[in-house]
Amino acid sequence: MSSNRSPRPETIVLHAGHRGDPNTGSVAVPIHQTTSYQFRDTEHASNLFALSELGNIYTRIMNPTQAVFEDRMAALEGGVAGLALASGQAATAFSLQNVAHAGDNVVSSTDLYGGTWNLFANTLKDQGIEVRFVDPADPENFRRAIDDRTRAFYAETLPNPKLHVFPIREVADIGREYGIPLIMDNTAAPLICRPLDHGAAVVMYSTTKYIGGHGTSIGGLLIDGGNFDWEAFPERQPYLNRPDPSYHGAVWTEAVKPLGPIAYIIKARTTLLRDLGAATTPMNAFLFLQGLETLPLRMERHNANAAAVADFLNGHARVAKTIYPGLMVGEERRRADAYLDGGYGALVGFELAGGREAGRKFIDALELLFHVANIGDARSLAIHPATTTHSQLSQEEQAATGVTPGYVRLSIGLEHIDDILADLDQALAAAG
Repeated sequence: MSSNRSPRPETIVLHAGHRGDPNTGSVAVPIHQTTSYQFRDTEHASNLFALSELGNIYTRIMNPTQAVFEDRMAALEGGVAGLALASGQAATAFSLQNVAHAGDNVVSSTDLYGGTWNLFANTLKDQGIEVRFVDPADPENFRRAIDDRTRAFYAETLPNPKLHVFPIREVADIGREYGIPLIMDNTAAPLICRPLDHGAAVVMYSTTKYIGGHGTSIGGLLIDGGNFDWEAFPERQPYLNRPDPSYHGAVWTEAVKPLGPIAYIIKARTTLLRDLGAATTPMNAFLFLQGLETLPLRMERHNANAAAVADFLNGHARVAKTIYPGLMVGEERRRADAYLDGGYGALVGFELAGGREAGRKFIDALELLFHVANIGDARSLAIHPATTTHSQLSQEEQAATGVTPGYVRLSIGLEHIDDILADLDQALAAAG
């Protein structure tokens, strides 16, 4: 753009990273459904593999359709580069495996999606990576959990299902004292929070949710903020500062300097993605681009509808407690107002006094809202975590993540608010 002023999000989602296909002039991003790419000559191939030039090698590692999506998301978040992946779970795993190996540890917030908790407590543990869970109500808990082999902090901006906004700046500042990056899952808060602006080093998404927005595609994304000095902490971040035997001895902080401050994301692309193969598809990248174009419009409606639902539930006789950032008080409300801009998100939680059985009855009585294991759809969704996403966790683990037997989580969609409220009202009556 000719102006020095940075474009607004509504413009970024339509224009960043693509201004017509150079071969056809296509305004819409083409779907490059190909596995391989013709090298111009042997020198060109050598440069690509040596990382002295960026370009396409093989779609397991990169693809032109995916590249536009990555660039557009990085621009939206204020980062320097993105990496599209096959799922949000892959993005979470890669975000930590990129800096932590067997024998290392990561300090994570307890306020997590159940699938993430299981990944951390079991799968990463089996791989030799310890995840230490701490209560983010006191940011100093992160400092207390650090030792010489702590490689990263991890948290969700708007934790699903607890919905207490994470203290991003406070924890990021602690980490930077020690050379520890804060990795933020921003899945539930696109546009209303930019964690990189508050000190986070890496942002990840399950793009399955609001980015896609229509419940059609599974995907994930990592965004490198380019704002963390990995080279300044060689002992704390050894895998970016020592020769990597999996890529002919490359020292990532040195190898990518001609390309910019993208050591973290290049390492993830050329080692983890190359070797583990959690690649998204060109078609899914195209669908995420379509969803991204309407994200600002959709988030306005999501936020407005969710606020109305929270007000409705907060005054309902059958609801014991409503969990929503806009209704919180004290420190929880201060954090919500400090880190959420332009809305409190589309997730609303509430507790039914009748416990587990009341939760079951409520879910089974819904007629408009879908009972699905997803959030961020254009449609309104509901789930009872104690019998689904968190059922595999112990009662102690469920309590740590904010799940009680009568807790129900809603993901409020784009339907007319009167229709949403009518369905909730009749389902609450059925719950007893």
